[in-house]
Amino acid sequence: MVVVMKEDATREQIQNVIARLMEENFDVHQSTGVSRTIIGAIGEKRGLDTRKIAILDGVHEVLRITEPYKLASRTFHPDNTVIRIGEVAIGGDEVVVMAGPCSVESEEQIDRIAAEVSRAGAKILRGGAFKPRTSPYSFQGLGEEGLRLLREAADRHGLLAVSEGMDRSKIDVVAEYADILQVGARNMQNYDLLRELGKIRKPVLLKRGMSATIEETLMSAEYIMSGGNYEVILCERGIRTFEQYTRNTMDISAIPVFQKLSHLPVIADPSHGTGIRDKVAPLARAAVAAGANGLMIEVHHEPECALSDGAQSLYPEQFVRLMQECGIIAEAIGKRLPQSRPVAAAGS
Repeated sequence: MVVVMKEDATREQIQNVIARLMEENFDVHQSTGVSRTIIGAIGEKRGLDTRKIAILDGVHEVLRITEPYKLASRTFHPDNTVIRIGEVAIGGDEVVVMAGPCSVESEEQIDRIAAEVSRAGAKILRGGAFKPRTSPYSFQGLGEEGLRLLREAADRHGLLAVSEGMDRSKIDVVAEYADILQVGARNMQNYDLLRELGKIRKPVLLKRGMSATIEETLMSAEYIMSGGNYEVILCERGIRTFEQYTRNTMDISAIPVFQKLSHLPVIADPSHGTGIRDKVAPLARAAVAAGANGLMIEVHHEPECALSDGAQSLYPEQFVRLMQECGIIAEAIGKRLPQSRPVAAAGS
């Protein structure tokens, strides 16, 4: 349930309500909105008379949350969550772009791509170091060395970094190098991993599973948030359907649905959403028009030689053009998208 405090509720009254809920063995989570404090009480207490809480000093109203996801619900947190990492804010008026190769392959490769995407206006460098591949014989990533190269390239070009940890044993090493930890589509329902990510204090990018419903995705976010980490970014990256002409079916409609049901920021990954280079830009434009808070785009200077996902990676010049197009669309719906900027000098 949710306890909505009065606008003029004192700190003492808020703490008194929290203490009362804890006496009832609820897990208590506090959210401070624009004008009111909201207290979420998580637990199975079917027999509790909510009037006992409603009469406490400072309480405006008590609401039962009908959705199975409590902390991710807008009922608990009516205002949009904005995740701030340094000067980057995900979930606000700016459409934040994450771009880079599917995999970190070498120092020269990641540095060159970092320079290109930074110049075009991206704020976050993406790159895999641990790669979950369908075939055990495919390139599996450079491991910690790849993370080090990603971090150094991001720092040289004024970018943040996002990368995936495939299991619990990789969380600490990825967190050491990356600003955002990614949960890939194959791991969206790896609940042991999600629980561990709930214990860290870095943002988590949660990709929708290939066969996951919207509610299942929000329940996975709930696993992370129930551990105390509220900085979760949802990512629509396409789902598996009977269609054969694209790698996945990009569910553009999921973006506004997620935003109606949840306060968490939502980004789109049109690279995996279609798996075909010339379809990435149209889907990216559509995602911005649908209200996405950000984009994740695969970019490679030589995609024909890429060790993974070359067929869906944009050339740098295509990425520049896409950023310009998405900037126009963002402006039309009252948002903004950063455009080209000078690349930071090495060592600065």
